[in-house]
Amino acid sequence: MPYAREVLFQSEGSQSRSELASYLHRGADKLDAGGDITLIAGEPSVTMTSPAQPTFEVKAEREGPTDSSGELSIEFEFE
Repeated sequence: MPYAREVLFQSEGSQSRSELASYLHRGADKLDAGGDITLIAGEPSVTMTSPAQPTFEVKAEREGPTDSSGELSIEFEFE
């Protein structure tokens, strides 16, 4: 059975901690209210409906040479 993964939306950019927290709060409020979540970055946008019981994953990673502190990242994903 063929399997495909399609990126519907992707955005990356520098933001202040306050801006990032505000973005996450808005998404969390929509999720809590059971409403659709719309992701917007200029022209591209996508609206998705969250399931009543989504699967949630949190991942922390370090990337880079093993002899340095590297780049740290945190990923939040729900399906």
